[in-house]
Amino acid sequence: MRMAAKKTSRKKTSKSKAKSAKKSAKKTRTRTAKKTAKSSRKRSASAREKDPRGGLTAAGRKAFARKQGAHLRPGVTKTEAEMTPQEMRRKGSWAVRFYGRAKLPPLVDANGRPTRHALSAHAWGEPVPKTVAAARRIAAKGERLLARYRRAKG
Repeated sequence: MRMAAKKTSRKKTSKSKAKSAKKSAKKTRTRTAKKTAKSSRKRSASAREKDPRGGLTAAGRKAFARKQGAHLRPGVTKTEAEMTPQEMRRKGSWAVRFYGRAKLPPLVDANGRPTRHALSAHAWGEPVPKTVAAARRIAAKGERLLARYRRAKG
């Protein structure tokens, strides 16, 4: 009958201590790197589709087309002098529809940050309104663009 060999614990030398410390530090770094890579990848589909500065991204417009069958186009950001009559009509209609309502939705949240509704102005090349008066100025500009479109159309 054979007896199992008894394991003896060996005292760690300073060299092996340094080696194991290096190994554990490397493991921690790779673990942290993996976590940060995962967290950046974990952005939901709807988050990728919304531009944080306002409006939809190209991916968002594509997803909307896939789900709804609509062909959304990005907002017109050109100056009034550079716009075609069709672009004047699009931007004017958007401005009046969004900011010419009798009762506007909130433009800032409880923390004072602009809402998605207010941020949509940035996607159209307009300043983000923080007050009702600023929103009404955008609506008035929309009315002017529509009047210019009607004159150009003949």
